[in-house]
Amino acid sequence: MTAMQSNVTALLEVEGLVKHFVAERSLFGRPTAWVRAVDGVSFSVEAGKTLALVGESGCGKSTISRLVLRLMEPDAGQVRFAGRDLLALDPGALRAFRRDAQIIFQDPYASLNPRMTVSQILGEPLSLHDLVPAAGRRERVDELLRLVGLEPRFARRYPHEFSGGQRQRIAIARALAVEPKLIICDEPVSALDVSIRSQILNLLRDLQDRLGIAYIFVSHDLAVVKHVADRVAVMNLGRIVETAAAEALFTSPRHPYSRALLSAIPILKPRAKRSSMLLEGEMPSALDPPSGCRFHSRCPYVIAQCRIEPPPLLADATGHATACHRSAELPPPDATLTTGRAFSPTLEKLLAAFSGGAQRPVISVGDVVDPAPVASA
Repeated sequence: MTAMQSNVTALLEVEGLVKHFVAERSLFGRPTAWVRAVDGVSFSVEAGKTLALVGESGCGKSTISRLVLRLMEPDAGQVRFAGRDLLALDPGALRAFRRDAQIIFQDPYASLNPRMTVSQILGEPLSLHDLVPAAGRRERVDELLRLVGLEPRFARRYPHEFSGGQRQRIAIARALAVEPKLIICDEPVSALDVSIRSQILNLLRDLQDRLGIAYIFVSHDLAVVKHVADRVAVMNLGRIVETAAAEALFTSPRHPYSRALLSAIPILKPRAKRSSMLLEGEMPSALDPPSGCRFHSRCPYVIAQCRIEPPPLLADATGHATACHRSAELPPPDATLTTGRAFSPTLEKLLAAFSGGAQRPVISVGDVVDPAPVASA
């Protein structure tokens, strides 16, 4: 079942998206090698919901975010936004589409013009799309700054005068200036201190609740994704290998690659322990991906069929889709096990006080710690 067939009411629908980059050319200029960055990806995003794209570096997450906005042109596939074919838009219609979809980049300092003040940065999209008369732009800029938790007096300052968290708030305000329906968050907190991440994540969630914005959240940090996403799509070497509701994927991952990623998340419980899923071998290159299932060279459950036949992404009645020939045969994922005392009683009390016993309504610093990398033998 394709993304478009499964959800005709989706705000964004992507089907069969492909993007290959030329890596080498012959003496005569003919391409001889390609990087298969995105290779047949399909998904959909509902209005007011968050889809997280997760996976290792180089799996194609950021490339997809740029293809969706047509910052890059895909080689094949379809992208529809509110029923419109984005790949068929002319330059004028494409510029008008920019008002409906914006992006927040990973590094706010690199994405903000250092020669422009905050007032000019936030006023530029208002002028470009002719949303607010010139006389009312200053008031609108002040409103945007207050919306992201900054004081209007900061409008005269330049980006280098702010901290990393404040710069990211300015980038968020710029994306909100045109009142978009979709915002792509490309690693929006990975460059920030852990203490600042929770502030930005809470801000994004609050804005979604208030304004009904849909997010595509690109991240390699599953601890962050767990708290912000409604659905999660796990990518490996340019393809989606599993997609499901966030709660279902985190409690019962079906694909071996998803289980390996989740086993790398640290547990903030002194007495808790779980087994890590060690992946053997090196991650294959997108220049020469393996035949069949692209994960078979590192999968502990590989069989002969995996090396020959690419598994289709099949969904069950709940919408949990997995691209694995053996997903129905695999043992259940390891649960967190309670073991004997691991630390001294004093340290356990300190850790328990830090993590807190009751569920908090907002994201805390402890929720967004960096997960350990997926181990390789």
